Amino acid sequence: MIEGQSLSPQRRAFQTGAKLLVLVFLSVALLSCEAVNYYTQAARGQLAIMLNREDIEHLIADGNLSDAQREKFQLVRAIREFAEHELMLPVGDNYSTFVAIDREHVVWNVFAAPEFSTEAMNWCYPIAGCVSYRGYFSENAAIRYAQKLSDDGLDVYTGGVDAYSTLGWFDDSLLSTVMNRADYQLAGLIFHELAHQVVYVQGDTTFNESFATAVEREGVKRWLRHSGQEDLIRDAENATARQAEFVALVIQWRDQFSALYKLEIDEAEMRARKQSLQSEMRTAYEEAKRSWGGYSGYDSWFNRSLNNAQLSTVASYNDLVPQFNALLGENNGDLTSFYAAVEDLAGQEPQQRAEILDSF
Repeated sequence: MIEGQSLSPQRRAFQTGAKLLVLVFLSVALLSCEAVNYYTQAARGQLAIMLNREDIEHLIADGNLSDAQREKFQLVRAIREFAEHELMLPVGDNYSTFVAIDREHVVWNVFAAPEFSTEAMNWCYPIAGCVSYRGYFSENAAIRYAQKLSDDGLDVYTGGVDAYSTLGWFDDSLLSTVMNRADYQLAGLIFHELAHQVVYVQGDTTFNESFATAVEREGVKRWLRHSGQEDLIRDAENATARQAEFVALVIQWRDQFSALYKLEIDEAEMRARKQSLQSEMRTAYEEAKRSWGGYSGYDSWFNRSLNNAQLSTVASYNDLVPQFNALLGENNGDLTSFYAAVEDLAGQEPQQRAEILDSF
């Protein structure tokens, strides 16, 4: 294909169908019956999204759109252009289409961990490699699977997801589940998901998500400056700082849970101390919330069980962000050099990669 030339809709549909068939074949040929069912629902969910795509340029030209809707789509067009030309992200045809989703979230992820360990379980897939969650396009299906894991004695946590990346396997679409976000938050989400197509290491969720989060935050700052919204930079930085305090709080208590699980005590006492730590963690959150002026954005998270599976969901997105920020600084803020350095890290063996990151 000539560089810059888009595939025809017919050709794109053919390639999409072929890729879905590959996934289904893998599930049938290589995996158990349970895995076949899982991949079948995943293929159906992805196919439903792709069959309902609408071209954003056509929507912008649609006279039936409200002014607010048209402005949102125009914003996405501008975000895509900025991501490609200023952040050097592989935009391609990603986010050039829109899909209306008839549910609160597009996917529900199930996380699990042993009752007395903060180490999350991993699931391995043909495309994404091993990750610390299992995603379902149906909330009921996610709940059923979570219940099965809980019945096996594991801590489980289920959370809704509003967007995800197919890692370049398909062209990702803008989903209605993210349209109500503030403009800079929508930009950040697009930057985050596109970053997964720059570098992705199979089996290293913390590396992948921390890198994407670092790109997201840097991208938002540059986007706000570029679009003349410097007044919002402080809001974005305050939100990032508050999120960092939330993450630090969770990691601090996660480490306390990990220390507890190393003690040589019987299960009944371990369980009682675990519940006590969960109560103390909620108290610590209420104190932090007062310092945020009563900001309640994390209330629903802290109203959950605070079990080991839930604790694991926070660290993977943030543990290595400071190290990636430092690496970006070492490259004088040049994103092309930064991406190349991250690609070099991705090619290292896991232990060596971790040692290099720890040196920052």
